[in-house]
Amino acid sequence: MTHMSSSAATRLRAAIDRGPVALPGAFNALAGRAIADAGFAGCYVSGAALSVSAGVPDVGLLTLTEFAAEIRRIADASGLPVIADADTGFGEYEQALRTMLEYERAGAAGLHVEDQVFPKRCGHLDGKELVPMEEMALKVEAMVEAKRDPDFLVIARTDARGVTGMDDAIARANAYRAAGADAIFPEGLQSEAEFEAFAKGSPGLLLANMTEFGKTPFIGLDRFGELGYRLVIFPVSLLRLAMGEVVRSLEVLKQTGSFESLAGRMQTRAALYQTLGYEPGKPWAVRRG
Repeated sequence: MTHMSSSAATRLRAAIDRGPVALPGAFNALAGRAIADAGFAGCYVSGAALSVSAGVPDVGLLTLTEFAAEIRRIADASGLPVIADADTGFGEYEQALRTMLEYERAGAAGLHVEDQVFPKRCGHLDGKELVPMEEMALKVEAMVEAKRDPDFLVIARTDARGVTGMDDAIARANAYRAAGADAIFPEGLQSEAEFEAFAKGSPGLLLANMTEFGKTPFIGLDRFGELGYRLVIFPVSLLRLAMGEVVRSLEVLKQTGSFESLAGRMQTRAALYQTLGYEPGKPWAVRRG
């Protein structure tokens, strides 16, 4: 539903104006519907989650077409504003412009693009490399100019903290803001003090990544708000929880030959149908935002 892009972006901006917005990661369309049913104002589509769901590591193996197709399914199913991971823009200047077109067309409310060299690495791993600041700023400027909906959020992510240090990360953030970025995403910060220092060094709309088992300690949504961050993504949390149950449940099946002992932990057929908005024997309609 391509008409959703403008309204979704506008709704997300309105939510940001009201306070910090939590964006749980939707690793598929059904998870997106569950996030909407839980009352969240938006959701996030993680490149890592989409990659590992496809059985491959998060090193840029999936294509723009594959990302856009999943974004479309999640936006349509959830009816929520979607912020989507665009990795490095799937290439250089020209490919980044195509990414803007395809993400808006897919119904996203915003995207983030990062300043890593392709092939990129997970933001919480070591060994990353950065493109020159000026090159990234030109890419951001081009993507901002290419967006058709003025409310669509172009978010510039910098991975400099773990490569060249905090001072460079702040300098890059300010260069990307000057190029027109609507928000900045500092990746791999390692303490509340660093989040606070970054916010002071690059004032404006900021996105924080609350991923588990990385360099960032657990920080709650309200605390992020106090530190100056209005968007907080939880990119792979639901996938990790779901896969934890999958692995444990398979062990039970292997040992006992049945899932009967786990039936009480399963989503029932009725609950699944409720999440889908489906009543047997009645027409089903796509959820509207």
